[in-house]
Amino acid sequence: MSIYQKFCHEVTDENGMLKEIRLDYPENFNFGYDVVDRIAEETPDKRALVWCNAEGEEHIFSFAEIRRCSNQMANVFRDAGIRQGDRVMLILKRHYEYWFAAIALHKLGAVMIPVTHMLTVSDLVYRLKASPVKAIVCTAQNQVPEKVREALKQSSLDAWLWCVQAEAEGFENLTAAMQASPDTMDRVPTKADDPMILYFTSGTTGYPKGVIHSYSYPLAHIVTAKYWQQAEDNGLHFTVAETGWAKASWGKLYGQWLVGSAVMVYDFDNFEPKQLTHIINQYGVTSFCAPPTVYRYLVRKGIPDMPTLKHASTAGEMLAPEVFRRFTERTGLALCEGYGQTETTLLLANFKGTSAVEGSMGVPSPFYHIELRNKQGKPAGVNETGEVVIVPEKPGKQTGVFTAYLDNEKQYRHVWRDGVYHTGDAACMDENGRYWFRGRFDDIIKTGGYRVGPYEVENVLLEHPAVAECSVIGVPDPLRGQAIKAVIVPGREYTPTRELEHEIKEFCNGRLAEYKWIRLIEFAKEMPKTISGKIRKGLQRNQAYTGQI
Repeated sequence: MSIYQKFCHEVTDENGMLKEIRLDYPENFNFGYDVVDRIAEETPDKRALVWCNAEGEEHIFSFAEIRRCSNQMANVFRDAGIRQGDRVMLILKRHYEYWFAAIALHKLGAVMIPVTHMLTVSDLVYRLKASPVKAIVCTAQNQVPEKVREALKQSSLDAWLWCVQAEAEGFENLTAAMQASPDTMDRVPTKADDPMILYFTSGTTGYPKGVIHSYSYPLAHIVTAKYWQQAEDNGLHFTVAETGWAKASWGKLYGQWLVGSAVMVYDFDNFEPKQLTHIINQYGVTSFCAPPTVYRYLVRKGIPDMPTLKHASTAGEMLAPEVFRRFTERTGLALCEGYGQTETTLLLANFKGTSAVEGSMGVPSPFYHIELRNKQGKPAGVNETGEVVIVPEKPGKQTGVFTAYLDNEKQYRHVWRDGVYHTGDAACMDENGRYWFRGRFDDIIKTGGYRVGPYEVENVLLEHPAVAECSVIGVPDPLRGQAIKAVIVPGREYTPTRELEHEIKEFCNGRLAEYKWIRLIEFAKEMPKTISGKIRKGLQRNQAYTGQI
């Protein structure tokens, strides 16, 4: 019996499609003790983590080794005064020490704050002031120690500092310290409702918000791993995400270990699509998850045979239909899109037992009751755009949904208004019950009395070979209220000209209903983006309304 079956009751149909899922876990559930240590006790040699880097190093860790190393690291933290409820920031890229540190902090009842190494000093200052930490554990690479020291200085804060694998001025070497630390520890009493992890959002619509999840959060990722990514017992799952993003919780730790799959980690700085496929083939990866950007590169550069790969999934941004079709034609694998937020786990997806449809987010997870509601809070009709909301089993409580915004109870109450959780994302549902993303609810364009989701227009734009990247927004128009404008980053081989603008308009408008026609095109060298790579449509709209674009 897989470990997740100790906490979960599931009902599937004859095709393996999940119809119902119910969690049953103790009030003191702790992923470190009840999953990692339990697996290590029952099957100590079971493979947990397969790690390699761009320099050719390789480490393969069993669950027994994860238990031992996490205990050693937990003892180092405890000797330094880290206690239950203390906050510890992790800036560890894809270093294998991240998995030791995460489990160690879980076992201690501390709150981990994963952030990306790409943060600037000002980014770090904002996060440190928002959530003062007891300690910081970071990579020695990419000038991260220098940025951490400067950020602490600017914020007038102090913290215990550790680096992994190498020395850095002002930092203790955590890798060396843990090797000299005891490898056993007594269980620290924690509760399933205690805060476990704090993620900062990407700041698409304002300053990043601190999102707090409890110790029950990992269990909600059973659906993520088993029924969307289709990670399998004794398989090897590869999610590309860096550990500073919530996507790492989706694909590099919780759900995968719960269903018995090992996690593949490739530690790299410079993205090279052919190297990713080499890793897949070298180690026998069985399931793969990456953002559409990765699949776009693979399609353009050429996709080799990947005989061990059984499933491919994607999320995080729009997937062009052409990429879906070409990847499927080449590999025989449909790209299964999924949707969720930092504040949630997986909400909608093309699940196991269904046929993936290009461009569709799929159907709701049986773990949540999902509805689409219009501006008046009423249910949206078929093919009518509405906001994705979660109707909880109990008022204001749903496993897998965040428990608080950091020091912002007002914002938390706002997203939970009217007894439901408001995602702020717009979608519509077709006659077959499939959901289609239409953008942030605030991104919806109101033109000539019609409502247009930017993603529907962007999907068509990306079919044109000259369009490498695009963003569609509404801009002021005296006749229509708003006109549809496309901001386009052209491919390297294309030069922005009036002729190209006219060609793209003709190409797209011939494929769109008249009320969705692109009226304006602006060529740009790059898009304004958040640090997580999301296009800042709000900034583009503000610039349009102030006449800057």
